[in-house]
Amino acid sequence: MDREALIGEWKREETEPFAGWDFSHLAGRWMLEEPPWSYADRVRELMHGAKSLLDLGTGGGERLLEMRADWPPTVAATEGYPPNLALAAQRLAPYGVEVQEADSNERQILPYDDGSFDLVISRHSAFGGAEVMRVLAPGGVFFTQQVHGRSGEDLQARFGAVPEWPYATMEYFAGKLTAAGLDLAESKEWSGKMVFADVGAIVYYLKATPWIVPDFSVATHLDALLGLQEEVEAGKQLAFGRRLYILKARKG
Repeated sequence: MDREALIGEWKREETEPFAGWDFSHLAGRWMLEEPPWSYADRVRELMHGAKSLLDLGTGGGERLLEMRADWPPTVAATEGYPPNLALAAQRLAPYGVEVQEADSNERQILPYDDGSFDLVISRHSAFGGAEVMRVLAPGGVFFTQQVHGRSGEDLQARFGAVPEWPYATMEYFAGKLTAAGLDLAESKEWSGKMVFADVGAIVYYLKATPWIVPDFSVATHLDALLGLQEEVEAGKQLAFGRRLYILKARKG
């Protein structure tokens, strides 16, 4: 494929729709190494001992729906990104789940009474330790999987970007939980890689996750994309770092 055709293909990739947290468009073109734990399996285990659940930053609700068979009697969710809020509400309403708007950050205020849930979960969504503590019932559990603040920084560097939240480490958020009064029961960190089969897949990924390379577009970052294309043609793998961690805490 010649240069102009490639650029045209990349520009089509940046206009492909993206909703919720669904990367099915990249099926077969994006490989993620997975950590030794399964977030879904860990949450399912915790659901079996719960009567009420809150999913913070549910995205489009897709992950929560995957665990539908294990839900406790009461389930609620929050989301802060308006397009995802509407999508999650539409998807989860038939199952009696009300999705409330709440910002996904450390200063979030959750629209729930004290002690409302005996299980609170969060997958790749920021949270406030004090609010988690407040809405948990006595003996309740908080479980989260988070992306390390420096995950993918080698990919960012290729486009002249730097991590927006470099402080977002396991130690940082573990400290926030204990400072809020929760008892830390588990903390694990993992490093692996993500591999893209072609440069167009990177274009789609960066448009879907605009905080990784702010103001990314094919036009503004063409030189970097062409540099990556040269590596593909030289037989190099488009592999970049991926870092995750999990935290589990309990309210006494």
